[in-house]
Amino acid sequence: MKNTVKLLALAAALTVASAASAQQSAGTWLGTLGINKITPKVDSGDVSAPALPGTKADVSSDTKPRFAIAYMVTDNIAAELDLGLPYKHDLIGSGAIQGTGKVGTSEVLPPTAFVQYRFLPANSKFRPYVGLGLTYAMFQKETGSGQLTALLNTGGPGTTFKLDDKWAMSYQIGGTMKINEKWFIDATVIKTKLKTVVHFSTGQTQDVRLDPLAVSVSVGYNFKGF
Repeated sequence: MKNTVKLLALAAALTVASAASAQQSAGTWLGTLGINKITPKVDSGDVSAPALPGTKADVSSDTKPRFAIAYMVTDNIAAELDLGLPYKHDLIGSGAIQGTGKVGTSEVLPPTAFVQYRFLPANSKFRPYVGLGLTYAMFQKETGSGQLTALLNTGGPGTTFKLDDKWAMSYQIGGTMKINEKWFIDATVIKTKLKTVVHFSTGQTQDVRLDPLAVSVSVGYNFKGF
């Protein structure tokens, strides 16, 4: 009887040890939900003639919920898909039109797929990681303001514009902190190298490098299979 109890205790201990090492090990799914702030680092070209030389634009930041799902291919290599709601940004006059205020708004949905390398053993309390990803920036609901019309089409109909959807490379650095065997905290910083072209209804164009920086904090849950 004593031997049976010992064997059962040993089996239980091995089961617990196995479960403890399962977090972020090969075959594990990681789901995270949190808040993400995107801040464009704008390098704006000029609106083409006949606009006032030096007519540039800046872009405001926005904060939205972020959802990501990752799969541990091995104990250290993961594939992650970042999703979320569209971000809404104000376009603000800059350069020669500095101080004119908001000239328009646009939404962007930037789903991103990453390949990540996660450092340290799978059962570590803290695991830093780096990632290389591909983003597809989809622009929508672009709306010009009265100020934009005054600048580009004075006395004419309202000026509208469209931004080109673009593929871009993204670079990621982050880390996870284990709360228990199922839950963890995730923090990540993502830099995307993104350049697009603005097409105005007046026939003018503008090259804009956005290069957004995204910073997020999330709560995560890990599980095996669906």
